[in-house]
Amino acid sequence: MRRGSRSGSRPARSKPPTSHPPPPLTDAPPARRLSAAFFRPYLAHASIGPSCAVARWSEHGGPGLEVWSHSQSIFGLRRDLAMTLGLEPAQVIVHHREGAGCYGHNGADDVALDAALVARALPGTPVRLQWNREDELGWAPFAPAMLIEVEAKVAADGSLLGWRQDIYGNGHLSRPGFAAQPSLLAASQLATPFAVPPALNPPHAGGGGADRNAVPAYATGGLSVQVHRWLEMPLRTSSLRALGAMANVLAIESVMDELALSAGRDPVEYRLAHLADPRGRAVIEAVVAMADAVPRVPHEGIGRGLAFARYKGSGAWCAIIAEIEAEAEVRVRHLWIAADAGEVVNPEGAAHQIEGGAVQAVSFALKEAVTFDARSITSNGWEAYPILRFSEVPAVRVQLMPRAEQPPLGVGECATGPTVAAIANAIHDALGVRVRSLPFTADAIAASIA
Repeated sequence: MRRGSRSGSRPARSKPPTSHPPPPLTDAPPARRLSAAFFRPYLAHASIGPSCAVARWSEHGGPGLEVWSHSQSIFGLRRDLAMTLGLEPAQVIVHHREGAGCYGHNGADDVALDAALVARALPGTPVRLQWNREDELGWAPFAPAMLIEVEAKVAADGSLLGWRQDIYGNGHLSRPGFAAQPSLLAASQLATPFAVPPALNPPHAGGGGADRNAVPAYATGGLSVQVHRWLEMPLRTSSLRALGAMANVLAIESVMDELALSAGRDPVEYRLAHLADPRGRAVIEAVVAMADAVPRVPHEGIGRGLAFARYKGSGAWCAIIAEIEAEAEVRVRHLWIAADAGEVVNPEGAAHQIEGGAVQAVSFALKEAVTFDARSITSNGWEAYPILRFSEVPAVRVQLMPRAEQPPLGVGECATGPTVAAIANAIHDALGVRVRSLPFTADAIAASIA
């Protein structure tokens, strides 16, 4: 997917997660419109340990298959294995075993079918099959590329009067068990192949896919959010951490920052003026206090940026301030994070989850992008698909709001979107450049300047 490639001839299905007209206006009509487009490339899981499975095919008493897998969806995997191999689900047993982890849907299910096909050729022999690095980076499902267009209408003082957000890209769900035909890689490469089903989007009521976090938490006046799911897939796509939330929060929080600055208003004050939710306001105020405790030292190329979101609109609230240093490349120096996850049973564990999600988001923001040509994936090694190194991990401080009286909420992905957006806003603070295309490399910054 490339900028500006959303052709009307491309097969697509559109749906409106939400839409409502603006309230009656008693003041002046819109004084300004801001239009902006944001791009996220395809992303890989890049699991450190490649996917692996063990399978054993039995002919005694009729054909049967036993599989040991680190799949996140063993019942869906059993169904797709049975469909692919012409078996009944009762003839397939899938045992879950710990293996290389991921944050969504990587190659674990695909390698299970690979092992099963080899085992079928060697009845009674246990077969262990493990992908290599090139397999993992080149053939596992990817997070879909996304193009997000935002148009905001504001009054003379910058107050929001209307917001439109259009999201273009493939679906975020190709896990086994969700399509009428198997979604496993080798199923599409058999002598009599199954068609590759187009990736779906989970329903908005359950958190959504491309539309996850696409509805701003702020009072926007009129609101229209549309998802345009492309049915053609140059690459096989599925779920990766936070799904569409990362790109949507980047778009929303970048526009909110730009609107505030163009109106001559402080970005914190501007957000609070449009945010009625007291728990959202509290995490923003808390993270500002955290960062203010570390005095800013004026220096060229160093900037700070703020971003906020409530994950899925129903999960944990999270506000982040990022401090970056931009020289030959962007480096994140500090992350301050305030989160409200309701009652927290294990504060240390929750803080570790938030910190891990934020550090991974730094890697997404600064380094990661799948590249490909007409024949194959070209980012099938660590040199072409770099991830954040230990030496590049920023200092992270997490503060959990005391909410013992509130129901507990998950925290694992609440920091992903705000981290990326806070880095984008910090880059603008440091360089005066609004970067809207991930990753935020030197080339992307130069292109934004141009």
